[in-house]
Parts: sequence; structure tokens; C-alpha cells
Amino acid sequence: MLDGRGKNRSGMSLSFIDMVNILLKQKPGLTAEGIRDLVDEKKRKVGAGYLTDQGALFLVAADLGVSFDSVPKAQSGLKDLYVGAKDVTVTGRIMNIYPVHKFTKKDTNEQSSTRTLVVFDRDARVKVKLWDKQVGAPDEMGLAAGDLVKIVKGYVRAGLDGKPILNLGSYSALEVVRDDDGDNVQIPDIDSLAISVDDVKETQDSAVVTGVVNANPRITDFVNQRGEPSKSLQLQVSNESNTRTLRAVIWNVDESRVPKVFKTGSKVRLIGVRIKQGNPQFGNGDFELHGDEGTILEFSGSQQDVDVMPLRIISVGEETGRGSFLCLAADRAARALSLTIDNSVATPGQLEPGAMIECVPSRVFGNSITLAREDSYLRIIDDDRSFPPLSKFESKIKDIVAAASAQEPAPVIVEAIVLQAPDTAEVNTKSGETVTVTSTLLGDDTGEIRLVGWRNQSNVVDRLAVGDRIKVVGATAGAGRESKPELTLRPYSSIVHLG
Repeated sequence: MLDGRGKNRSGMSLSFIDMVNILLKQKPGLTAEGIRDLVDEKKRKVGAGYLTDQGALFLVAADLGVSFDSVPKAQSGLKDLYVGAKDVTVTGRIMNIYPVHKFTKKDTNEQSSTRTLVVFDRDARVKVKLWDKQVGAPDEMGLAAGDLVKIVKGYVRAGLDGKPILNLGSYSALEVVRDDDGDNVQIPDIDSLAISVDDVKETQDSAVVTGVVNANPRITDFVNQRGEPSKSLQLQVSNESNTRTLRAVIWNVDESRVPKVFKTGSKVRLIGVRIKQGNPQFGNGDFELHGDEGTILEFSGSQQDVDVMPLRIISVGEETGRGSFLCLAADRAARALSLTIDNSVATPGQLEPGAMIECVPSRVFGNSITLAREDSYLRIIDDDRSFPPLSKFESKIKDIVAAASAQEPAPVIVEAIVLQAPDTAEVNTKSGETVTVTSTLLGDDTGEIRLVGWRNQSNVVDRLAVGDRIKVVGATAGAGRESKPELTLRPYSSIVHLG
């Protein structure tokens, strides 16, 4: 509360004029002249010489039910915000702008909408929630990350985590501020907040992290906390020397905001992610980066237009169960690429190992290519001798070695005979999932090697019989039992019976 010198409990001094302005804001029906009359009347009733103008004003405010101890000083910084503050005016720089969220109020069954911004200044980063009529303001004003804004007449409530969230209601305002305003020289830009993968050393909200994409990113489907189908972008972000890698997941990602093409080795900046301690069950236990629909992803070396790609099919794999199937292909440089092809673009029966195709993908993530229904096409073309033939990937068992990197092992084609009856077991993964694994032993005239199939590929291996002559197409080599090389079937792999 205020002491006799006009200070509130946060220690910030309030002048007589400050107090009058607070009264005018909280009691719109009053005027400055009316407040002056109330102050004079209070002094007459209490008695001259016992009250200053400011002391009388404090008593007037009490009569009107106005408290000064829940009002921070105008133009205070973001760090000064606390739950219960009203009529807040602060300036900050935008870090993230979230999409509009519509919902139905439980008590009135009325439709409402909200939208979140994240703003920061030199000392703090705070969420700002826009309500109803305010949700369109960022679009109408053309706001973007990095813009300076002034939030006028906001009020502070606690978020689910207990931290203060600044709210903008019908009487609030959002204003654009010039960057060269002398009062804002202390607010840094987004570039100054960026830290590298090596600098990630503690948990943090609303972080800006830069690094290098060192493995194929992928977009996966999941059901979000509202029970709605959504997508997540998962990628590995490393330092320049590739000696430290952090797992990054962007939940509820909008695919239209992700570049259609970017390669492993591309630099990435993630704006507005939460740094959290990783779970050793799902990785190496190092920190992880978690973002959401408001997170901004900036990739270097990316592009939005996808070029026509000629490819040679190596293997036609399994159906995904989502209206598409998987293939393995190679480009002119013999780089292996995994393809996810929508059934409306092509069917498994139209393609066969060795065939040449020409396609325009929907998306190219490193070595993973997607051909979706909406914006892709594929056609079979005449053979191109400048492309590596299938024999380029054929190998004898003695020449198969475990891949040096588990991220992108090269595919293998090998002809062999099944030497043992398949053996099936149930295995518990790090995530607690129980999966089926089947293995057998293959041999040729140079040696023997174990073939392993996980999940759906387990059934493929289980159907093999001792003495079968087969060609394994598109399996990958890794370290197995006793660190010996073994072949693992992938969803894009296939097995051909040679009779």
C-alpha cells in the first residue's frame, strides 16, 4: 500500500499527478476538476493542517474503492509486472506472434477468440494475450517479429505456470513505436538474444538458438492436447563442429511456414523455443529445444520452389497406412533418397526397381522426399545411362561394413541364401514401447550376415524359409551382435525371391 510519501508497496514513487491519472483511468466518470473538489472537501472535513493534497487524495481514493498498490508506474519495464497489476503501459519488442485461437466459453456458451504475442525488453520476456476485438490488431498493423510496440491499459493475470501474462481487453491498445525513439535504445534486437548450441547450459523460456541441421528433419502426425490432429517437426541441431547435438521438436507446426527444400548442413535459427532438460530414455539426456505454432524457424540455404528431379528407383517398400507408400531412389550422384509417394500420384504396382522417374516433390528434407496429392507429379521416363545402375548398390557380404553414421547409412543390395529359420522376439524400446523383432542368418560365397526386421518388417523376415534364395534391396548396415555388421530392413526396403 502507499506510505505517507506516496509510494506503493513495490517502492515506486507516485506523484500527486500520477495518482490523479490513476483515478481518472479507473473512474472514467470523474474529471480532474472533480477530483480537485473532492480533495478540498476532504481536507475541510478532516481539518486544515492535518492533510496534504496527496494525503487527502489517498483518502479520496479509498472512498472510491481505488487502490494504488496494484498499479505499476507508467512506462515500467516488463520485469516490473506482477499479477494483479492494472492499467499497465509498457514497451517491448515482438519475438513471436501466434495464430488466433477460437473457443466457446463454458459459463455463457459464447464464442470468443484469443491470440498470444511474446514481447521482450532488456530484462524480461513476457507473454501478451489479446482478446476478441484485439486479435486482429497484429495483422491490421502489419506487425512482425522484431517490431517495437507499446501496450497501453493492459492488465496482468497469472498463467497456468503462475507467471504474469499481460492481457489486452476492449479498453486496451497496441501501438507501433519507432525504433529510433530515444526511450527505446535500451531494448535489444532479436539478433542480440541468439545463443549457439554450445551456449545452451540451462532451462529457459522464449530462447533464440542457432545451429546446424545435422540429420534429416521429419514431419510427423500426432493428436494435440485439445484432441485435434496436428503435426510436429522433429530435427537434430548441432554446433558447427558437430560435437554436440540437441533434439528439437516444434509442436503444432504449420507446414506452410516450413521451407519446402533444405538440406542437412543448413544453418537454422529457432526463435521462441523452450530449453528443457532431456529425458535419457529418449536420447542422450542433453537439453532439448521445444517450440510450438508461434516459434519462428529461419533456415539458410533453403528454397520454396522445388525443381524437377530425375531419379532411379532402387526399391519399392511398404504402404504407410495413410494413403501413401515408401520407396528408395538414387540421384545422379548415387545419393540415396527415401520417397513417400501419395497413392494418387503413383501406385506401388506402377514402379519397379531400376525404373527411371521424373518428379516434382512437395517437400525435400535432406534425403527425405515427399510427393503429396496437392502439388506433386511423377512420370516414368526412359533409362538414363548417366544415372548409377542398380549394380552400383550391389555388394557381397564380406564387403558390407557398419555405417560410420547411424543418421544416413547407405542402402545395400545383396543376393544370399537363408541359412537359419527366422527367430522372433518381443523387445522393449527406450520409450517403453514393446515391438516385434525377427532375425535370420543369410549367406553367400563370401560370408554370413544377420538380417533383422523391426515392427512391420518383422513379418517380412518371418515369412522366409531356410534355403530361400533372395535379393535384399535397400537394407542398411549397422553394428549388431558382438559389433559385427548386420542388415536392417527399412520401410522402403524389399525382398525379392529368386526361385
